[in-house]
Amino acid sequence: MASLTLVLIPGPNHLYIAARGLAQGRAAGLASAFGVETGTLVHIAAAAAGLSYVIAQSATLFAIIKWAGVAYLVYLGIRAFTGKDAEAGSPIPQPLGKVYLEGVLVNLLNPKMALFFLAFLPHFVDPDAGSPALQVTLFGLTLLVLGLISDLVYAFTAGALAGRLSRGATTLRYVSGVVYLGLGVATAFAGSGRR
Repeated sequence: MASLTLVLIPGPNHLYIAARGLAQGRAAGLASAFGVETGTLVHIAAAAAGLSYVIAQSATLFAIIKWAGVAYLVYLGIRAFTGKDAEAGSPIPQPLGKVYLEGVLVNLLNPKMALFFLAFLPHFVDPDAGSPALQVTLFGLTLLVLGLISDLVYAFTAGALAGRLSRGATTLRYVSGVVYLGLGVATAFAGSGRR
C-alpha cells in the first residue's frame, strides 16, 4: 500500500515522461517510461547489494550523483530552448533509443530514488523473514511494477495530448524546457536536510 501511495504522487519521473510524450508523442513517452524503470532496476540491484547505503552514507558520493543529475536535467532544459530545433520552431524527434537512455539517466541521477531505497524501504524488511537482500529485491520489483503502470498512464496520456496539441509545437518545446529546468531545481534541493 505504501508503494502504491508513493507511485501515485506525481514526481520528477512522471514529469519527465509527460514532457517527453508531449514533445514527441506516445512512442517517446513509452520509451522514456521504460528507461525510467530500467533505472529503477539498477537502484534495486544497488540497494540489494548495499551500494545505496554506501552512497547515502558518503556525503561526497551523494553530492556527486545529485549534482550530476541537476546538470543533466538543466542540460536537457537548455537543449529544449537552444537546440537545433529552436530555430525551426518545432522539435526534431530524438531517436527512441536516445529517449530511452535519457529516461535511464534521469532516474539513475535522481537522489530521491536512492533515498527511497534507504530511508523508506528498509522499514519493511524483517530480519527474521529471510535474506534482507531478497526482501529488498522483491519490494523493489513491486515498486517497479506499480511504477511502470503509472508511467505508462502518463506516457499514453501525454502522447494523446501531443497529437491534439501538435499545432503548438513551439509552446510544447518551451513547456518541456521549463519542466526539465524545474526538475533540475527540484533535484538540487532533494535530500538537502537528510543529515
